[in-house]
Amino acid sequence: MSRIKNAFDHKKAFIGFLTAGDPTLDKTEEFVMEMVDAGAGLIELGIPFTDPIADGPVIQEGPVIQAANVRALSGGVTTDKIFDMVASLRKKTDVPIVFLGYLNTMFVYGYEKFCKRCQECGVDGLIVPDLPYEEKGELVPIAKAHDVDVITMIAPTSKQRIEMLAKEATGFIYVVSSMGVTGARSEIKTDLAEIVEVIRGVTDTPVAIGFGINTKEQVAKYSAVADGAIVGSAIVKIIAQYGENAGKKLHEYVEEMVSGLQK
Repeated sequence: MSRIKNAFDHKKAFIGFLTAGDPTLDKTEEFVMEMVDAGAGLIELGIPFTDPIADGPVIQEGPVIQAANVRALSGGVTTDKIFDMVASLRKKTDVPIVFLGYLNTMFVYGYEKFCKRCQECGVDGLIVPDLPYEEKGELVPIAKAHDVDVITMIAPTSKQRIEMLAKEATGFIYVVSSMGVTGARSEIKTDLAEIVEVIRGVTDTPVAIGFGINTKEQVAKYSAVADGAIVGSAIVKIIAQYGENAGKKLHEYVEEMVSGLQK
């Protein structure tokens, strides 16, 4: 069984996102282990990029994840250094790790070389927000050849398109809970239960809901509908606030979120 499948095997998964290298790669490694110890079932690692498309402002604080990217890049983070960090993490944990990165990063590195490095270092999947379904033919076969899942993102759209996207999905399906950019939201207004129902009609690939989840109550609500809940901006905010000392706070926060998971 793949590591990603294992994360959802007879249980719901809490998926935590953080930007690799914010504030340093050593600290990212430490923070990942804190999150895993607190019960995170899968880790999303953001590859810093200068112009993240889906990352939005968190109330009056500017784009939280973009700020994390700037902090990481100004510290000298490179894609190769991130791969080395994942290889180091793999000596400590079997938690599934997926990269969230933009297509240009992978294109410039070279799809074949990038996916080969993923396989060697123990990266299980890729989330590529700017990869249109119609253009995934270049990357997906190469990733598949290296046992790397390209995660399908599904936003509120027509039933036909949801079915089309879900049928070919591998790893897990990332349901975007609202259109537009990321950021913590107090009320998420989309019929997620209906979207998940349509997906379940065509595939048994696990479904996780993300974008804007930041409270235990939201984790409870959405993990009752889906197989997992994804939290990103709220975690990045903790790192922004506490910097190198964020480990304990992250552990407490993830532990609280995990306690909201529905059976």
